[in-house]
Amino acid sequence: MASIKQIQVTFDCAEPERVARFWSEVLGYVVPPPPEGFATWDDFDRAVPPEHQGPAFASCADPSGAGPRLFFQRVPESKVVKNRVHLDVRVGTGLVGEERLAALEAECTRLIALGAVRVRLLLADGVNESCLLMQDIEGNEFCLD
Repeated sequence: MASIKQIQVTFDCAEPERVARFWSEVLGYVVPPPPEGFATWDDFDRAVPPEHQGPAFASCADPSGAGPRLFFQRVPESKVVKNRVHLDVRVGTGLVGEERLAALEAECTRLIALGAVRVRLLLADGVNESCLLMQDIEGNEFCLD
């Protein structure tokens, strides 16, 4: 039997720190402290050669260690089309009907305050339960599921 692998999800973005902090809030993740000898990540960034400043932000991670690590890197090109990786944020697991919709709407309200954008509610269709399509602060689509 093959061994189970851990994964890291990498986001290409224009503003790595901003996007990392957004997703940390969404998922309840934490941003690790800067490397030893630096009070802040900005201090660390200023210490590297100018051509390497700002290309990435530290990862954010599940404080329990169960979820995947997220890494955010600056890329020169902007997002042109739909993202090819889509995260589902599981806020309605085990819920159905009005109870599920209430959980999705409550989380949507919280995330809009962080800068997310509501796209559309997809109602249960007899095969799939309801989910809410949203965008993060750089337009990457994700669902509240």
